[in-house]
Amino acid sequence: MRDRHGEPLAKGIDAIQGSGEAGARRGVEMSEVVVITGLADGMGREVAKMLAAAGDSVAGFDVDAGGIETLGEELSKTSGSHLLDTIDICDREAVLAFRDRVLAEYGHVDTVLSNVGIGFFSPFEEVDLAKALKCLEINVIGAACVLQAFIPSMRERKKGKLIAMSSLVGRIPFPFESIYSASKFAVTGMVMSLRYEVEPFGLRVALIEPAQVSTSFAAKIHTLPPEGSPYRERARRFIDRDNKLIKTAPNPVEAAEKIVKVIRSDKPSLYNSVDTMSGVFQFLNKILPTRVRDSILINHMDIKV
Repeated sequence: MRDRHGEPLAKGIDAIQGSGEAGARRGVEMSEVVVITGLADGMGREVAKMLAAAGDSVAGFDVDAGGIETLGEELSKTSGSHLLDTIDICDREAVLAFRDRVLAEYGHVDTVLSNVGIGFFSPFEEVDLAKALKCLEINVIGAACVLQAFIPSMRERKKGKLIAMSSLVGRIPFPFESIYSASKFAVTGMVMSLRYEVEPFGLRVALIEPAQVSTSFAAKIHTLPPEGSPYRERARRFIDRDNKLIKTAPNPVEAAEKIVKVIRSDKPSLYNSVDTMSGVFQFLNKILPTRVRDSILINHMDIKV
């Protein structure tokens, strides 16, 4: 799904394209063309499959070469065309080259969904700042890179949607997720800001803000602080609680259905939830004093001292 580990893979053109003559597709009015980053698994993969099944053209990349290969095989069985590649979101030259190939293939892009991102779990006092910097580069600058790459062609066409995957913690910070929260606060602020700049050119922007989706995303980042850490016991309770909540959270298909609705909307809302927990906490965040909201959150995640 997402460029989780940030490890660069070999570059180069390793694309998997749909069948049919490219020339026949260029310049022909078709179903929508949607660019998706981080689509090798999870929500991004399910969104790609739904769009392709409906006849849309899907262009996307991920650092997971195996996931890209199997996704390409699945999309080849649908009515939509596709153009997939293995790219590290931190390789900005490769992202721009991919942009050029997409525009050469399809002539335009209707929607860009920035779905790439990695998680980060640690008490702030114990954060490895070098790893934190990598998280911020992937989650924030990675999103900025792909959105920025496609804005010029959308602006000239005076049409298009820019959608970024943020999170509940992009507006309500969670304990032990300070770096991840910082990255998603940044994505939310970036999209809120650029909205003022691009809407006069006919572009629409939107944020997707999940709290929990039943994927392997959280399990890959949940690591207990070492023995002797003053945060270890509360972090353990947080992880246990999070794992229980994930079991009843929407699965990637259910989440993808809601994301596709945002993609299909001519005028999507700026903020979009895909799960009940996110919607409830965002509502409480609006109406409750901060100290009351914080008390609910601390009890909800079972980390009260």
